[in-house]
Amino acid sequence: MNKNHKPSVVKRILRGVLIILVVGLAYGIYYVNSLLPIITGYPAKFLCSAVFISNREQSEVEAMDLNFSFIRYVSNTVDLTDSSVTSSFLWAKSKAVYRKGFGATLVRGVDEIELRKVKFPKVDLAYNQDTIAWPLGNKLPPKSATADTVKLERIAEKLMDDDGYDGHAFAFMVVHKGIPVVEAYQPQFDETTRFLSWSMAKSFTNALVGIMVKDGKMDIQKPLDFSQWQADNRKKITLNDLMQMQSGLKWNENYGTRSDVTRMLYCESDFARFTYDKPFAFDAGTNWNYSSGSVNVINYLMRKTFAGDTEYYRFAQQRLFQKIGMPNAVFEVDASGTQVGSSYLFATARDYARFGLLYLNDGVFNNERILLEGWVKYTTTPVEDSDGEYGSLFWLNKSKYYPAAPEDMYSCNGHDGQQIFIIPSKELVIVLLGYSPKPDRVMNFNELLGDILQTIQ
Repeated sequence: MNKNHKPSVVKRILRGVLIILVVGLAYGIYYVNSLLPIITGYPAKFLCSAVFISNREQSEVEAMDLNFSFIRYVSNTVDLTDSSVTSSFLWAKSKAVYRKGFGATLVRGVDEIELRKVKFPKVDLAYNQDTIAWPLGNKLPPKSATADTVKLERIAEKLMDDDGYDGHAFAFMVVHKGIPVVEAYQPQFDETTRFLSWSMAKSFTNALVGIMVKDGKMDIQKPLDFSQWQADNRKKITLNDLMQMQSGLKWNENYGTRSDVTRMLYCESDFARFTYDKPFAFDAGTNWNYSSGSVNVINYLMRKTFAGDTEYYRFAQQRLFQKIGMPNAVFEVDASGTQVGSSYLFATARDYARFGLLYLNDGVFNNERILLEGWVKYTTTPVEDSDGEYGSLFWLNKSKYYPAAPEDMYSCNGHDGQQIFIIPSKELVIVLLGYSPKPDRVMNFNELLGDILQTIQ
């Protein structure tokens, strides 16, 4: 009897193991399939922007910026005739298209032909930067005698030639008392190269809101009128809550996996809708939680205030970029047409330095008030739940996160080390752009800041 029973037991065990293997395989395929839009979408979007906005070579971008994780195994095809990039991996494919004025956009949830029909409105330029003086133009003044330019040049050489401070910088610029005192680039870049902001774009959203508040078009303390929010605690969320990362909306900002932020950027067509459809996890104003999605909701809200998209797209160009000497900046949009204020701005190192000067000078640029008076003070006031590290779409040093820098320093921070450091007590703006993703490297900003500050008299 035992002999007859033994095979049936073995069969059941084998059947159970087989079921587990099949289920495991099915889940593995499902999980990999869920990652494929991100694995292919990231390089398609990144490479399209890099080639058609920054004028970089495909091979250089793939070797430097796309040489990590699964991304390094993706096959990318750049089509110069229709200004697009198609990226393929396993059975998946993603395509990004470049449109003048809009930059690169992933084709997600929208017909490519219809997407290409949308044209960026003409914006007249009131000046030629190459013929006028800094800061509005590119005719730089003599270097300041209040900074040790010899030591600054050594720091620049350390960054550019030796991968100093444990990073790989693409561009570096220091402005002291309004005057550029050092400027350096890797050989493939120069002062005309437009670099990706990543999350520094959030601080530009802060500026655009500041202008709209100044115009009386937005009220940061008024609860937002989303019909989806009226049945629960989300109806209490204000624009201020979104700007201070205290909306209470459920959000995961982990870039290393299939999270809310990676799904938004690489799987969705409407970034704002993806975010404002999220349920609430906390009451508004009670819990600080960094969220790129919140910033795209802000950009959607700004878009809604205009009579049409022509006025909306011209707004950033006419009221901010041209006013502070960055007329060639590109604010990219998602497939729905909303500017991606969380992540996708392209501008030169000088442009980013000019933006820093706008805040250093309390919202005044070239003797013209751009931002609402008191807006910079609001911006740099710490959010209670952030331990002194965050204000309104700017990072703060109130907690001395960087011990070498003064507490009054605040900054625009972006993925992969994009930085604009603003230090009012030293009349200093520092721009550092573009070290590539390397797991074993984290730029030592504290050491860099300390060395720079030692050069300032």
